[in-house]
Amino acid sequence: MRTTLPLLLVVTFSCGFTLAQGPTVDTKQRAKNVREMVKQGPDAVPRIAPYIKDPDLSVRIEAVKALVEIGGPKTLDPLVAATGDNDPEIQIRATDGLVNVYLPGYSKTGMSGTLQRVGTSIKGKFTDTNDKVIDAFIQVRPDVIESLGKLARGGASIESRANAARAVGVLRGRAAVPDLIEALHSKDDVVMYEALIALQKIRDPSAAPRISFLLRDLDDRIQIAALETNGILRNKDAAPDVRDALAHARNIKVHRAALGALAMLGDPADHASFMHDLNDKDDALRAAAAEGLGRLKNPADRTVLDKAFTDEHKMNARLADAFALVNLGNLDSSEFSPLRYLVNTLNIRSYRDFASAYLTELARDQAVRAAIYPMLTRATKDEKIQMSIVLARSGDKDSVPYLQTLSTDPDGDVAQEGIRSLRSLQARLP
Repeated sequence: MRTTLPLLLVVTFSCGFTLAQGPTVDTKQRAKNVREMVKQGPDAVPRIAPYIKDPDLSVRIEAVKALVEIGGPKTLDPLVAATGDNDPEIQIRATDGLVNVYLPGYSKTGMSGTLQRVGTSIKGKFTDTNDKVIDAFIQVRPDVIESLGKLARGGASIESRANAARAVGVLRGRAAVPDLIEALHSKDDVVMYEALIALQKIRDPSAAPRISFLLRDLDDRIQIAALETNGILRNKDAAPDVRDALAHARNIKVHRAALGALAMLGDPADHASFMHDLNDKDDALRAAAAEGLGRLKNPADRTVLDKAFTDEHKMNARLADAFALVNLGNLDSSEFSPLRYLVNTLNIRSYRDFASAYLTELARDQAVRAAIYPMLTRATKDEKIQMSIVLARSGDKDSVPYLQTLSTDPDGDVAQEGIRSLRSLQARLP
């Protein structure tokens, strides 16, 4: 009887070595070689890159994992190439790796850390809050945004598409806005939600008219995100649809989002709604109503807002009252003033984001900035750090000397944020 011996394969790679082993051993050895090359750091990237096109999936996965672990600008080209792979796990890992180059540490909290593979099925979930975004002075290569945009609209799985949409938002990928708009038509709630949040981060007003169709979405999470996005993008043309959503709100969450969106739009036609809800039993509605009155800047409303600020016991609503009063021209910075209340709240971790958001909007007004500057002299560490961020986002040329001072603060954390904020501001200035 004749015996047939297994075929011995000889495979030569462009990375400069030859293996003469059986198919199974050959695959394992290639994967092992990739893992070992990680120890060599960035210098190994050119030798790992060819494995991105390896015929075996497990080897390609190891190659992407290696590139992400090494990190740095040298990995951009092979990771961009890896986004073109048809495997969802590779797409997800490559996406997180690309973001990690511009936002170090991202890959440890991204979706790739939760991936589970069962056969050809890949499942993953987001483990971090969706608030990360790169500094304004960071420039992202156009081909990175292009590749992520393609994944957002047509990745190999729902997870890879949602993950790419989130990545576009983190990287402020304005060029991928059309891809995000297309993703909104995907019929998948996870992808749609991530695309909406990404549009909020990018803040391109031109996108607003193309998301109005979601203001009546039957899924609460999508409708609420769409309402918030239209408000953030200040889509005044959507005001009638937002009012309709308010009138037909299915629950208190939608009601809050609709009133909040109207508050962002600041249309005098909604004055009566704001006045009515300023006394609502729900503190979130009271907060939204106060915001709306503040943006209308009607001097006649100052008396009622003064009373609301004095009588309010819920912190989120009282912060909104303070915002409204400062927006109406109360620039007093004494101990119990609305402006001082906003600045002092920067010391409270659980409400810091609210106060920072209000101050960011208020600081676009030079008169408000002029009232804030003297407060920096005796500010706490947290106040200095947060006000640096506020001035980076909303300051002007008059803010430069103050950020320069903060950048040389004796406290290292304050100085570090001062330097970063100064760079962000200078990147915005003409």
